[in-house]
Amino acid sequence: MKTTGYAAKSQGSQLTEFSFERRDLRDNDVEIEILYCGVCHTDLHAVRNDWGGSEYPLVPGHEIVGKVMSIGSGVTKYKQGDTVAVGCMVDSCKSCDQCDNHEEQLCREGMVGTYSGKDRISGEMTQGGYSKHVVVREEFVLSVPESLELSRVAPLLCAGITTYSPLHKWDVKEGSRVAVVGLGGLGHMAVKNAVAMGATVTVIGRSESKKDDAINLGAQHYLVSTNDDEMEGSKSAFDIIIDTVPVKHDLSIYTPLLDIDGTLVIVGQIGPVDEVNTVPLLMGRRRIAGSLIGGIKETQQMLDFCGENNVLPECEMINIDEINTAYERMERSDVRYRFVIDMASLSA
Repeated sequence: MKTTGYAAKSQGSQLTEFSFERRDLRDNDVEIEILYCGVCHTDLHAVRNDWGGSEYPLVPGHEIVGKVMSIGSGVTKYKQGDTVAVGCMVDSCKSCDQCDNHEEQLCREGMVGTYSGKDRISGEMTQGGYSKHVVVREEFVLSVPESLELSRVAPLLCAGITTYSPLHKWDVKEGSRVAVVGLGGLGHMAVKNAVAMGATVTVIGRSESKKDDAINLGAQHYLVSTNDDEMEGSKSAFDIIIDTVPVKHDLSIYTPLLDIDGTLVIVGQIGPVDEVNTVPLLMGRRRIAGSLIGGIKETQQMLDFCGENNVLPECEMINIDEINTAYERMERSDVRYRFVIDMASLSA
């Protein structure tokens, strides 16, 4: 089927309108009309080929909300008119130990990304949600709770699950002591999820500039990492730290803040970090871990949790022709806290 989107035609180029073909429905496919698509910093990295491997033309977008238009003959879970969502992956081998354990994001053969992935059957490059339509394997389509405000759901499919998953894996609950480093698109979702789980939440920032925002989002405390006295007084204060900082930085200033058996989970930086001092790790049986989105089962659980607790990101709605300006603003951290594209602004 022919559809329209916005694509980068070459490395680092501006995104412009782009017509292309979506595959015909296979028996287990769902065709979705995209209503909203979130804008993730990963999209910008992909457009610029910051991590290597990008192929062009490239249609970004892996935070998708829409309506089912049609289904393949073997689809049983969805019907025309259903409100659905698609996140960061659209396929996996579905037969390895990780897929069997509902951890498709860790598929031994590699998950298929919503964009810049390789279709497991045709071999063609997948294209993302900055478009009018998408065709996705049924098992990778998610249901959206009716209680959620539809225009704000899209960022849950990346920022939401990226922060929910480690909180869930490390059993955050009432009484847990959670710290969140960085209060951007990921950080503000970590705060909202942890608060909804009943945790006592502290935001850690380099200055007090985001203190009011942190408290308004539900955090009970705010810690300034450049204040030596505050940092000294917060040693062994947390069970888990969610580190959302997306650039190379020093982890060693945060590890002493963990209690014995505490964990610092990296969800922001993809690549090197500064040299780590192992003394706090050894002396407190502390650990540093990483986490990558979540499996389909856990992502559905996250959506249901957000529906039950009215957890939604703070969003700024834009039209598709504003996407290049949005990228410039995102680089300046000039967004509170996620951009969402109203795909009705894209002509058919």
